[in-house]
Amino acid sequence: QVQLVESGGGLVQAGGSLRLSCAASGRTFLMAWFRQAPGKEREFVAAINWNGGTLHYADSVKGRFTISRDNAKNTVYLQMNSLKSEDTAVYYCAADRSLAMSFERYEYTYWGQGTQVTVSS
Repeated sequence: QVQLVESGGGLVQAGGSLRLSCAASGRTFLMAWFRQAPGKEREFVAAINWNGGTLHYADSVKGRFTISRDNAKNTVYLQMNSLKSEDTAVYYCAADRSLAMSFERYEYTYWGQGTQVTVSS
């Protein structure tokens, strides 16, 4: 069993930046960030494969968000720049021991508790 702990959320003004971190208690291969805004379904944000060589982003965050990982620390990061009010959501870290890239929630076995990101306009 792998536990994921997110940190780094908070309140920021539109145009500002935040960096989210997710520490895993064990080794994982595929890691991703999802988010869920009030009244909406949880949606894919970004994913990174085991060695950081393959990255994928939702169209809504391309060019503004960057996902990265430090395998020595079993940690994945999400650098969020040029934040918009529509980025307001609870952000969830997800992980799996699969080597295949996926954008689907059901492909991920392990989930964090979530961290709130609020962007004020």
